[in-house]
Amino acid sequence: MVKEYIGKLNGKGKRIGIVVSRFNEYITKRLLEGCLDELVKAGVKKKDISVCWVPGAFEISLAAQELAKKKTIDAVICLGAVIRGETYHYELVAQAAAQGIAKVALDCSKPVIFEVLATDTVDQANKRSEEVGDNKGRDAALAAIEMTDLLINIKK
Repeated sequence: MVKEYIGKLNGKGKRIGIVVSRFNEYITKRLLEGCLDELVKAGVKKKDISVCWVPGAFEISLAAQELAKKKTIDAVICLGAVIRGETYHYELVAQAAAQGIAKVALDCSKPVIFEVLATDTVDQANKRSEEVGDNKGRDAALAAIEMTDLLINIKK
């Protein structure tokens, strides 16, 4: 018989930290709203959610690391939006955010969910952060809950 580990979408008792970039706040605020809504729908209590605002996507990984170190946090969700401009800066920031967030997850052995949009246009970012419809903040919330439950099951 094969042993199978599966994470369920049950947020009851889960404690979630969220790091949100203020840069492109008109996008990230909608990601956060979708994320919070989905967490509560899944059973996470509002008192068990901590939100940390940082200046930009580059700064997300440091704040995520500090939240992930806390024993009172089970998972961290990282929300940001990097939109291509006329310079190479877009690639540097998007790449650094992705690598930094991945490193935090591995170093802390906790789910650290990457949902930093990296889009070519504002329209693309808007389509991924709709109030009703597609919202990657909602997807991030579900991933955090599932991964937290999965890791609990693996460690049993």
